[in-house]
Amino acid sequence: MASRADNIASTLSLANFSKATELKNRIWFTIGALIVFRFLSFVPLPGVNPVALRDLYLQTQGGILDLFNTFSGGSLSRMSLIALGVMPYITASIVVQLAASLHPALVALKKEGEAGRKKLNQYTRYGTVLLCIVQGYAIATGLEALSTSRGLGAVVDPGIPFRVGAVISLIGGTMFLLWLGEQITSRGIGNGVSLIIMAGIVAQMPTFASNLGSAYSAGDTGSILIIALIALVIAMILMICFMERATRRLLIQYPKRATQRGMMQADRSHLPLKLNTAGVIPPIFASSLLLLPLTISQFAGKSLSPESTMGKIVVSLNQYLGHGKPLYMLLYAAGIVFFCFFYTAVVFNPEETSENLKKNGGFIPGIRPGKNTATYLDYVLTRITVIGAAYLVIVCTVPEYFLSMTGLPLLFMGGTSLLIVVNVTVDTITQIQSHLLAHQYGDLIKKAKLKGRMR
Repeated sequence: MASRADNIASTLSLANFSKATELKNRIWFTIGALIVFRFLSFVPLPGVNPVALRDLYLQTQGGILDLFNTFSGGSLSRMSLIALGVMPYITASIVVQLAASLHPALVALKKEGEAGRKKLNQYTRYGTVLLCIVQGYAIATGLEALSTSRGLGAVVDPGIPFRVGAVISLIGGTMFLLWLGEQITSRGIGNGVSLIIMAGIVAQMPTFASNLGSAYSAGDTGSILIIALIALVIAMILMICFMERATRRLLIQYPKRATQRGMMQADRSHLPLKLNTAGVIPPIFASSLLLLPLTISQFAGKSLSPESTMGKIVVSLNQYLGHGKPLYMLLYAAGIVFFCFFYTAVVFNPEETSENLKKNGGFIPGIRPGKNTATYLDYVLTRITVIGAAYLVIVCTVPEYFLSMTGLPLLFMGGTSLLIVVNVTVDTITQIQSHLLAHQYGDLIKKAKLKGRMR
């Protein structure tokens, strides 16, 4: 029989949305913050030449810069104040999270609760600033050394002042985005950092639609190809929605407890294990590692002779590690599987979970508490991670193969981008439903109080 909460959740409608004033204010605040993010993506770094930057970016397409540019909403190609986006924060948070699971001092800090979490967040911000300094200085020096085939330099006035200004501007842009994301999380709807990444990806949709329409009008793309592309996107979205919400629920039994009527009743609950525990981290790590050598070879190949040994190595890298190549696809799939198992082992600790169940008196029916429970949890998690890794490989490699076969340079349509967009959208809609549900509960409580006063 459905519970009261299930009945209310099933009756949620847009009619209730107009009455939820707080929810509307949160949504408007989120939209306004994302508009500010988009405006910042068009503010260039001081001292750069936008014409030369456009030519240089076209020469380095297909590398890791395409991935970062997609996540930043095109800010990297325009070399704006937020060219680094929130990727330094994502990298720093992953490193701190890994260290908190491996280093004894950070493991103890993680167990301290709210105080330990704040301390780890502080370490993450320090790491973000450090990464911004390193990446910002690398970008500044790289821009000074670049010039187009027409002799245009990427920097108007190279030198120490430009490097210092660029590093400070990039640090300020990234930290402002972090602050903006925290404001969205606390005063808006959804996770702020995730929404900023999703907004950067979705911002490429008009360019994608316009390029596709131009190719169709020019006769380069047929109607069958467009229909196949739309069908592939719909199929991938449906698959992601189904698999991301799929869980393996383990029955947890608790000892019998006396109720108010003196009867003994056993409590039951479920331990949900997500099919894809690692999320979008494996595709991001795998693609970053694979595209990094390609990017380095693209920059280094301009100053090397094709007849030299190093020049031949660069040509081979560009030939075998290009998008859609068999070696690239094989290494990409292997990297996804490896990082899927590795990150799952880091974020989920079977020993810690079994110990918490034992302390609370819970146990899995048929499994002894303690070590046997930890072994069983590890066994179940390994089995479902195999399915999750296979799902990630399919989602990430099938669009990659399709784009390479059709020759469409649409990184927006990659599996990683679709994963991020669908996951963030589902989480945001879930939070909106939670706010609507809380609003309906509030109305019910008010009506009950009024009826009580009338009696």
